[in-house]
Amino acid sequence: MLRHSTPSLSGALFGALLVLLPVAASAAPEKAGYTLFQRTPASLLRDLSTDRPDLTESPYTVDAGWWQLESDLAAYTRDHDKSRGADVKASALSFATFNLKAGLTHRIDLQTVIETYTRVRVHDRASGRRERASGFGDITSRLKINLWGNDGGQTAFALMPFIKWPTNRHGLGNDSIEGGLIAPFALELPGGWSCGMMTEVDIVRNESDTGYTAEWVNTITFSRDIAGRLGGYVELATALVRGRDLATFDCGLTYGVSRDIQLDCGANLGLTPATEDLTLFAGLTVRF
Repeated sequence: MLRHSTPSLSGALFGALLVLLPVAASAAPEKAGYTLFQRTPASLLRDLSTDRPDLTESPYTVDAGWWQLESDLAAYTRDHDKSRGADVKASALSFATFNLKAGLTHRIDLQTVIETYTRVRVHDRASGRRERASGFGDITSRLKINLWGNDGGQTAFALMPFIKWPTNRHGLGNDSIEGGLIAPFALELPGGWSCGMMTEVDIVRNESDTGYTAEWVNTITFSRDIAGRLGGYVELATALVRGRDLATFDCGLTYGVSRDIQLDCGANLGLTPATEDLTLFAGLTVRF
């Protein structure tokens, strides 16, 4: 168990960022001269790459000077917990959760994830207790640093430090700053298939609110174009959260409306008793 004060947590993440920046800036290719304030020409843009709809993050960044909005138009989650004699039904409905990305340099983008509106309902059928909450959620700041493969090659790799700010209302989250580090990897496979893998370590407030503890997430996803602009993916995600084993099987579709717009939809199915039973979602990505 890690026991840090809030300033120590944010300081450690900031220190890691300072170490990683020189690495990301080295070995810059031809496009390295462009920045947030000197936009990459449209003719040099890499293909649209998103951190959605699967849970596996992408190692590719937004080109310098460009912006990208990735949003859950709507997402619905339901769960029925019967473990240890419990009989609790829970559901959550969220709208317009979005990730706004800004390309800072050729290899680095800044991301802001905002949980715009969530409505949660819980019914403990054993005790008859009902709870409802709705409103604004947390804000997360993320920095993606591509280390190789941004504009070509069979593989790509990035590091993504992040910090979650406790901006939620009405008990839709805890009141602690939390953070972590994500490491996404991509591999091009034969036959038009692509593989993505990710490992993630989260530093979160423990349940007794006496310090911080670590959680570990791992995912692997396979994707392929199906027909024309229509693509699909399948994914397996696992996590060790507060001593509980979580796992989901995920699948979904993507449709490229244009070079800069993509629609998606999908489902995440819980594979263990501690995992939420089902999540359904539909989303949109726009680059501008």
